[in-house]
Amino acid sequence: MTSPFYVLDRVLDDGAERFNSTGSTAGPWAPGAQHGGPPAGLLGRALERLPEAHDRVVGRFTMELLGPVPVGPLVSSARVVRPGRSVVLAESVLHDPAAGRDVASARAWLFPRGTGPGTAGPGTAGPAPGHGPGSGVRREVPGSWHPGYLDAVEWRWISGSVAEPGPGVVWMRPPALVEGETTSPVTRMLACVDSASGAGSELDVTEWGFLNTDLTVHVLREPVGEWVCLEAGTTLGPGSVGIATSSVWDELGLVAQSAQALLVVPR
Repeated sequence: MTSPFYVLDRVLDDGAERFNSTGSTAGPWAPGAQHGGPPAGLLGRALERLPEAHDRVVGRFTMELLGPVPVGPLVSSARVVRPGRSVVLAESVLHDPAAGRDVASARAWLFPRGTGPGTAGPGTAGPAPGHGPGSGVRREVPGSWHPGYLDAVEWRWISGSVAEPGPGVVWMRPPALVEGETTSPVTRMLACVDSASGAGSELDVTEWGFLNTDLTVHVLREPVGEWVCLEAGTTLGPGSVGIATSSVWDELGLVAQSAQALLVVPR
């Protein structure tokens, strides 16, 4: 079985939690730096565990990557920035105790859980009916990319691949976020959606690097099931900036929309 992304070490006196990162968090660019997915999930977990998050759902989540997130110990904490009777703005932080600095942060608007006028169902885009994860195929990843997150996640491609420039549609099933815990629907999605920049890359990965500085996800509803689908693409500017976007689906229909700013540089 694939290792979970994190193992809880202990709860600190101030309520923050210290985690040990497993090799499953390692990103494709360097073995000692994490893929953005697991930190996004861990930041989301801290937000969902706030007392003010009870009976609320994440409506918008924005992560800032402040530097490489090491495959090592991390301290996770969260606080409310702006309380409210309806919506609440909350913030979470990942701290690298070895380096003595914050490596990632997130802010999220928490919306009341309730019943609205919309319904979950297929839209006009996304995976066609009958193209669920069972219809996808495995694809090889570029040999120059490091294993870790790429091996820990199950990938089923409907179209495209990380080795083929162009848009892609892929179903993903990540391992557990934290050892011994049930991963919540939103944190499972957050652990996947940072992959949009690879799933929908427009560049040859042997010639170009494209690292995202941030991730914003607008969440329409909580996903259902263990599989998350990204319909991803990238738009390149004339300079060093690119934008990766995705529509996020489950087997019922549209779940969320994401966007990432990319630093595009020659390798």
